[in-house]
Amino acid sequence: MHLMFSASAVRRLAATSSYSSNFIRFARRHLSSTTPVSNFDKLGCIGLGLMGHGIAQTAATAAAKDNIHSEIIAFETDQKFLDSGRDRIQKSVEKLVSKERLTSSQADALMGKITFTTDRDALNDTDLIVEAIIENMDLKKQLYSDLGKQCKPGTVFASNTSSLSITQMAEASGRPDKFVGVHFFNPVQIMKLVEVIRTDYTDPTVFDNTVKWVDQIGKVAVKCGDTPGFIVNRLLVPNLIQAMLMLERGDATTHDIDISMQLGAGNPMGPLHLADYIGLDTCLFIVQGWVKDFPDERAFVVPELLKDMVAKGELGRKSGKGFYEWNGDRRGDPVE
Repeated sequence: MHLMFSASAVRRLAATSSYSSNFIRFARRHLSSTTPVSNFDKLGCIGLGLMGHGIAQTAATAAAKDNIHSEIIAFETDQKFLDSGRDRIQKSVEKLVSKERLTSSQADALMGKITFTTDRDALNDTDLIVEAIIENMDLKKQLYSDLGKQCKPGTVFASNTSSLSITQMAEASGRPDKFVGVHFFNPVQIMKLVEVIRTDYTDPTVFDNTVKWVDQIGKVAVKCGDTPGFIVNRLLVPNLIQAMLMLERGDATTHDIDISMQLGAGNPMGPLHLADYIGLDTCLFIVQGWVKDFPDERAFVVPELLKDMVAKGELGRKSGKGFYEWNGDRRGDPVE
């Protein structure tokens, strides 16, 4: 049983002599430790992969420190993936403890905020659900259709997609006014930016509360409409594609394209280096989707070079070869 007290109720009890001072002290302690300071008391996280585990950990860190969530439900469909996600969070937290950025008690409080489960019904009474499953629109639509029927009417849905239409998922959910995008960046625990995306359906209060939540978990929110790629990828991916087209035409070499953008534009790494780091299959997936959905947009082009490299399994860092040779995360020389 959960006892909830409002501040006014505690003051009234304190003024009533029939209640003992011990009870009043208990009520005040309970009020300070359980009353959420967020509009989203109970958080759900669906998917504990590369992005999802970072979102859950980030939210749990803020919940343990500032009490913005009473509980975080971390959901995976398969026990194997659930265990993997929990291990990722645990190892990340242990690393922070070893670096003395967290105490052991803080780490325990963080992990204690998260309930790991394969039971989707555990999400039914959450206030906000952040989804971070694979980038497959059909799967996401089915998930949101199911969630829309099972979750309480007030639950807000938020997709972490980097490139898919928020509007289409919102329509599938049956509650498009309570649907937003929240695009985190990898690695979530380090990268500060979160794009918060609204559709034409999104309730302004829901949107404002989501922006506030992003701030409460220690991130920097930027607001955007439901445009392909939102802000960052809409600007970034066409830049990568143009670099590939230059290479494809023989205008310049991989080295010269990348060093030009580093020394001439101040970029930390060149566009072909970055494409390798992201994954050439990911780049292809994004731009092919844009070309399909927005055939009249001239900025969306699929280079033949990119298609050929992905077909050969040359995916960049993840495969050991792309525009550069790779040894794990260490980049080698450009591929001749």
